[in-house]
Amino acid sequence: MKRGSTPKRSPRVLYLAFFFPPSRSSGVYRARATANVLARRGWDVTVFTAPRRFFTEYIGSTDPSLEQSIDPAVRVERPDMGYFRWERDIRKFGRWRANNPVLSNVVYNYFQQHFFPEHYGSWIPRVMAKALRMHARRRFDLVVATGNPFAAFAAAYWFKKLTGVPYVLDYRDSWTFNQFTEEHKYPQGHPAWDWERRTVESAALTVFVNEGLRAWHAERYPAAAGRMTVATNGWEPELLGRATYPGPATGRPLRFGYVGTITEPMPLAELFEGWRIARRHPELADATLELYGHLGFFKQTTEALLDRIPLNGDVGVTYRGALAKTQVGEVYRELDVLVFCVPGAKFVTSGKVFEYMAAGKPIVSVHAPDIAAVDVLTGHPLWFGIDRLDPNAVANAMVAAAKAARDLTEADFEAALAHAQRYTRDATLAPLERQLRRIAGWPVSPEIAETGAAATEAAVLETASAQDVPAGTVTSDG
Repeated sequence: MKRGSTPKRSPRVLYLAFFFPPSRSSGVYRARATANVLARRGWDVTVFTAPRRFFTEYIGSTDPSLEQSIDPAVRVERPDMGYFRWERDIRKFGRWRANNPVLSNVVYNYFQQHFFPEHYGSWIPRVMAKALRMHARRRFDLVVATGNPFAAFAAAYWFKKLTGVPYVLDYRDSWTFNQFTEEHKYPQGHPAWDWERRTVESAALTVFVNEGLRAWHAERYPAAAGRMTVATNGWEPELLGRATYPGPATGRPLRFGYVGTITEPMPLAELFEGWRIARRHPELADATLELYGHLGFFKQTTEALLDRIPLNGDVGVTYRGALAKTQVGEVYRELDVLVFCVPGAKFVTSGKVFEYMAAGKPIVSVHAPDIAAVDVLTGHPLWFGIDRLDPNAVANAMVAAAKAARDLTEADFEAALAHAQRYTRDATLAPLERQLRRIAGWPVSPEIAETGAAATEAAVLETASAQDVPAGTVTSDG
């Protein structure tokens, strides 16, 4: 190094992502992808996530294969937390709780009301202590917090208060708004509203997964509306690989399939009744509907969900069980038609839709016709949507998709892949990454602005600066 020169360093980000591998929660894929994209684009990435035992011992929700997909450059830290809300074994209670069960509940509820209104609040002090120690040794340039849980937002807010480091909020889910029922989660006057307002209004940028959610929050918090944007979810070629043309599905029974976590709010009644009706058609008389994935996100939901699946009738429905993320690509290749079944209405996109598109197979929609995912599916040449959520509409879409699978052309297959290519994680997150650099006070170097990212960004209104990030939408296709 020449005398007087300063050593080069990368922009340093603290990424607060409570749910991160080995967790298998629905939001973990966006968090994992964000950390990986930042690392690949030259950031020094430190992730703070939950203690491993929370996933393995308390909620029983893990996919160990996901850890193998984290970029080796990403540093993962696991600050501890309290387990009051989840610990049910009295042999593991501390002396205070064991001897004062009623009073300990009163104290716990008091802190919920007056410190932070979320069961994950005990994570915040540990996050702060570790983050401040690391920051004292080597400065962070930016904090990015993703929720839920929203304790991550509060930690980012307090960290800025103490250090001046700007932060960005990434709403994988809504805090105070139920996007499935389109109702408020909390009554007016609940402390969650005040916390959301202060964290959003103090953020350098707040990111949402679709335009509907951005618009709702912009109306609720107009002081921060100019610093709100959208970064859609996407899919990971490094996990799925590139699909290959399978040819028409002729001379054998068709295989329909759902791949993803099966949850209580899903329209399962419409799905299975629509399937029964569709199987009356000669094209589907011997077809099968195969379900892959976990039954809920928590072990206590398994039996109730299994009871809703018609496994004991002669309707061709089978439950194949859970998959490791590394097995998903193989299952997509084996199926002929993919069933996209999700709950909710216009504020719901779902992360699974992007993988479905990348498989290059016909897709049947089983959901409300106005959900946000429709914006993503529009233009996909092998998508078969419905104009209303009822069994007959579902059956008609299944029959149409079956015919498309029988007649699948290489041209339609390639057109489907071209549509999906616009939604790789690199494509959807590249414009956001450039915004993060500006907020952190780092210029976008020429080697970061590679051809693919530049082409993606050319179609995006993205003029943020570290001081002022105007309203916009960060998507892969503008």
